[in-house]
Amino acid sequence: MIRAHTVEEVRAAEAALMATLPDGALMQRAAHGLANAVLGLLGGGYGRRVLLLVGSGDNGGDALYAGAVLARRGALVEAWLLSEAAHQPGLAALRAAGGRVRAPRAVAFDVVLDGIVGIGGRPGLRPDAEAALALVAGTPVVAVDTPSGVDVDTGATPGPHVRAELTVTFGTHKACHLVDPAALACGAVELVDIGLELPAAGIEALQAADVAALLPRPAPDAHKYTRGVVGVRAGSAAYPGAGLLSVAGASSGLAGMVRYDGDDAVCELIRAQHPEVVGPGRVQAWVVGSGSDTAAEPALRSAVDDGVPVVVDADALAFADLAHGRPAVLTPHAGELSRMLGVDREAIEAEPLAHARVAAERYATVVLLKGRHTVVARPDGTVRVSTTGTPWLATAGAGDVLGGLVGALLATGLDPFDAASVGSWLHGAAATLAAQRGPIVATDVAAALPDLLATLTTT
Repeated sequence: MIRAHTVEEVRAAEAALMATLPDGALMQRAAHGLANAVLGLLGGGYGRRVLLLVGSGDNGGDALYAGAVLARRGALVEAWLLSEAAHQPGLAALRAAGGRVRAPRAVAFDVVLDGIVGIGGRPGLRPDAEAALALVAGTPVVAVDTPSGVDVDTGATPGPHVRAELTVTFGTHKACHLVDPAALACGAVELVDIGLELPAAGIEALQAADVAALLPRPAPDAHKYTRGVVGVRAGSAAYPGAGLLSVAGASSGLAGMVRYDGDDAVCELIRAQHPEVVGPGRVQAWVVGSGSDTAAEPALRSAVDDGVPVVVDADALAFADLAHGRPAVLTPHAGELSRMLGVDREAIEAEPLAHARVAAERYATVVLLKGRHTVVARPDGTVRVSTTGTPWLATAGAGDVLGGLVGALLATGLDPFDAASVGSWLHGAAATLAAQRGPIVATDVAAALPDLLATLTTT
């Protein structure tokens, strides 16, 4: 499990640890971890040209001490000081190791260390920092802790910011490492353990082992009804494929039975491709809304009246108030959430974490906000972020498959938060698996689920 903490939590943990350590010991831990990550990226240090962009405070100090380590490993290290308040002990260490302080100028480097702004800094960059970055445009950047200029706690990027190839963070992940759009600026993220004792995190990202532990497995005496029955009310004469894809996601094998209750023409398509799917009857969870057209509202009302968990997707999201306070998962993309909250789509894409939390509180249920890094929020503000997936997953019908998959997990007994976060992780991982053969469509994602699940349920 990846856990992300707030700046306030990190600062408190750092202060507690520093009280038990000699002066400077914590910064040395961070700097050596940073230097080792840079050496790994470069494939060694000897003869490499390294630039340090150094702002004020401890973040600049981390960069300076790491530069000293790299200089001792044979790198040619140069620092550009972007603040008069540069960390003086770190600066002395760099000079003692043979590093130089120079004025910004156009010259080639193998890597740039971004030590401009620390986690306590305000978003955005000063003009001098922008100008320095412009001089080395195209050079790989390693961000120290977080890319300078991003909003660390929200994942927003309201102003100019660094775009890194690698971010080396200390003690714990932060929201900006997981949540877009800031996560896009981080590149790969490497965590250096510096010994912090931290509280429970408000943001998590499931990993393969976590998903495997949460996946339902049949009991020795299981039968199709005890394994869970999921019902699908999706598709219409206008959008038959949506019903078919929802059923494909639900028919991953996780639930014991899938029922379809909807348009007769869609039913014929489903019977041709999924003969194991049966007709209406009692279920343990419903999936409602994908391509439902005018049937969305009555379908959702009926599902809610059954008193079982429900996935509310697509057309049914217009009536999401019917699921208020219920065991449900609402699955909007940014455009749908903009209509639900009365907020511009651009604002939601700029701060998906904040808006997913607002929606979960507003509807008093779990909200799965789809995106490159999908955000799953509970009403209490707890969040899981899915980091699996591939750009090829941006394809028509992929969300229909996701809704069916989450519904199947609900039917097996997972609570809405677990079902949504596990389903999102599986959906992205299945797309990545399918994309190994090239570009994909939504049916490829559903088809890849059994192979993916086999790797998780046999370990």
